[in-house]
Amino acid sequence: MATSLQIKDHWAEQRLFTRRVIVAGLLVFALSGIVVARLAQLQIAEYDYFSAQSQGNRIRVQPAPPTRGLIFDRNGQVLAENIPTYQLELTPEQVPDLDATLEQLAAADLIAADDVPELKSLISSHRRFDSVAIRQRLDDETVARFAVDRPRFPGVEIRARLTRAYPLGKAIAHAVGYVGGISVADRQALDSRDYAGTALVGKVGVERGYEDALHGNVGHADVLVNARGRMIEVLDRDAPEPGNDLILTLDAETQLTAWEAMAGRRGAVVAIDPRNGEVLVLVSTPAYDPNGISAGLTRKDFRTLQEDPDRPLFNRAVRGAYPPGSTIKPVLGLAGLDYDFLNPEERHYCGGFYRLPGKSHRYRDWKPAGHGPMDLHNAIAQSCDVYFYALATEMGIERMAMFLRRFGLGADTGVDIPGEKPGLVPDPGWKRAAFSRREDQVWFPGETVIAGIGQGYMLTTPMQLAHLSATIAARGKRFQPTLLKGFRDPETNSTRLLEPESLPTVEIKEDLDWDRIISAMNAVLQGERGTARSVGMDAPFTMAGKSGTAQVFTVAQDEEYDADEVAERMRDHALFIAFAPLENPSIAVAVVIENGESGSRAAAPVARAVMENYLEKVL
Repeated sequence: MATSLQIKDHWAEQRLFTRRVIVAGLLVFALSGIVVARLAQLQIAEYDYFSAQSQGNRIRVQPAPPTRGLIFDRNGQVLAENIPTYQLELTPEQVPDLDATLEQLAAADLIAADDVPELKSLISSHRRFDSVAIRQRLDDETVARFAVDRPRFPGVEIRARLTRAYPLGKAIAHAVGYVGGISVADRQALDSRDYAGTALVGKVGVERGYEDALHGNVGHADVLVNARGRMIEVLDRDAPEPGNDLILTLDAETQLTAWEAMAGRRGAVVAIDPRNGEVLVLVSTPAYDPNGISAGLTRKDFRTLQEDPDRPLFNRAVRGAYPPGSTIKPVLGLAGLDYDFLNPEERHYCGGFYRLPGKSHRYRDWKPAGHGPMDLHNAIAQSCDVYFYALATEMGIERMAMFLRRFGLGADTGVDIPGEKPGLVPDPGWKRAAFSRREDQVWFPGETVIAGIGQGYMLTTPMQLAHLSATIAARGKRFQPTLLKGFRDPETNSTRLLEPESLPTVEIKEDLDWDRIISAMNAVLQGERGTARSVGMDAPFTMAGKSGTAQVFTVAQDEEYDADEVAERMRDHALFIAFAPLENPSIAVAVVIENGESGSRAAAPVARAVMENYLEKVL
């Protein structure tokens, strides 16, 4: 049987193998070419870029925050300074588990548990390599406790920083304000490059209003770090530029006098130099401790301040809106003279109440038995309501409103701290707009009557009343109220003082009318029958003023106001405006005491104490 043998084709196998070797060789050559090309790109074409990147692994640019400018009063007393302290800082890129780290820090009582959600938002708003302050002003005990637990918290460090301190504490809180940690909202409003490395920013008051001047310009340092991000040495440094020091118009000693005179009361005191608009005193009571807030209150503690019924965070000096009461009577008297609605010598009888023609409703005088025959001088000195009820009715609300606005009422004074309220000078046009959805949008004659004694819809702030008093003292000359007297360069100690900014003057037809009004205001304090004569008669200087009482609620026609039966917070507000010395006024004051009942008894002594303290130094 024949066997067929299959002969192997060696040539075919060799050709197949050769083709495979060639394909593999080409593939290896192509891949090698790609590798070589990439190496050439990395090491030759992009050498500078990757060299800089590799340097970044060991050299880090750290921001150097500037020193915040100091704040002084007009006499050089420090109102805000920088003190060394320790703060807890966290660098996100060095923290393995942010949530766990924050929870452990809270468990160790190094941060408040209530603050954790806000801290997470704050940290997420920073770049991962930025150091974020998570607690300021650590005491020695906290520093020691953290030192023991330091290995448990990678990426968390204690660093020495400068922080803000306010030597006068609560007494200057609402004027100077305070600084606080930069919030998420702050970061959205600020340029992150200008605030790199900065943990604090001005929140209210002068600290907020002049943040740009106080902050300075950030510097930087090139720092050699190890693989864990720890600093080894500083290679190069670009020094920051410190912020400007501020010289304020405030007189610290007189500010303290006002603060002490208002102890235990709710209200405000503002004093202005009528010759230039400089704010000498700005006190709002009660107040908060700016040192405590700058140190970083917990959310619980801050909420306690916010919910306090006495509202210590509320700046009554520029935001508190109160009916001006009888403090506007001198201005309305001047309006009556300028508009020729009254003869200053003519007397009108006050029988204790006023009626509109043809009406039965009685608008009562503060003196039930009445004042008898009253001319303008005595109507101001004795604060006769009936006289001004009649004058207001004759002039009309439009003329009254127009004249009051010439003194700055019903608008911001423009004082250089944030948050000022404009107050309100009502008229029929305002009421139509404000009550457009109600049937009682018509202006009623009775509303004009009560506007004549500063009641009804009319609202003013203590700052506006001080500006009003200063305008009368300066016989119509007006200046922009300001808390800033000048700047000081911290490196050269050179100062730059600011010029006062003039506002439109209150022009009247007869200059003699200023004399009439000021003479009547002098009689309020130093006349035989003035409403505040017990406060002013023995003063070592001449002064002028006007008391006011503002109702918190309306007393019915057939009822009598009895303070003993009224809850304390429903009692009348006490107001007083004044200026001195009469011959050349250098200080004008406004005092508002919430529920103080009597401007003459409660507010006038505060005004005198403030004026006396200031004038002892300048006269």
